[in-house]
Amino acid sequence: MGAAIGLRDDYDAAGLRRLARTTKSANQGRRLLALAEIYDGANRSDAARIGGVTLQIVRDWVVRFNARGPAGLLDGKAPGKPPLLNDIQRQALAEVVESGPIPAIHGVVRWRLIDLARWLHDEFGVSLTETTVGRELKKLGYVKLTARPRHHAQNKYAMEDFKKGALQPSWQRSRPPSRATRP
Repeated sequence: MGAAIGLRDDYDAAGLRRLARTTKSANQGRRLLALAEIYDGANRSDAARIGGVTLQIVRDWVVRFNARGPAGLLDGKAPGKPPLLNDIQRQALAEVVESGPIPAIHGVVRWRLIDLARWLHDEFGVSLTETTVGRELKKLGYVKLTARPRHHAQNKYAMEDFKKGALQPSWQRSRPPSRATRP
């Protein structure tokens, strides 16, 4: 069995307890108190019991504490998945969208998401789905504009007459009933 990893010399148990009282992170406070016990001479099993973890976790805390001090005991944000496009590729995508397609070169008269995904693949070798390209464009501040749908049999001249009021119904009084009502 190997020797335990030693703690830093620039902290002591009282200092760690003071930091544990002032921290806003409960997890960091618990870790600081467990390490304070080690500074006081308790064994690592006692520190693990105080922290409510296993010996391996206490060892990880010691390594993090030695590397970065008390800040190393804070819960960090997970790095997450790296972005699929870098800044240069995003800028090129924005420029291509702004300039519009050239039919002779790009083979399309307007950009669709599938066309932009194909352009990104040809230009940068990046394979993206249409949904991802749409998300990237939304992050860049673009919105999807669509034409207002129109019925195929719509008559534009009849619409103009309707807007002018020519097809408005002419209201007139109704004629008296054809049958007279008997009292």
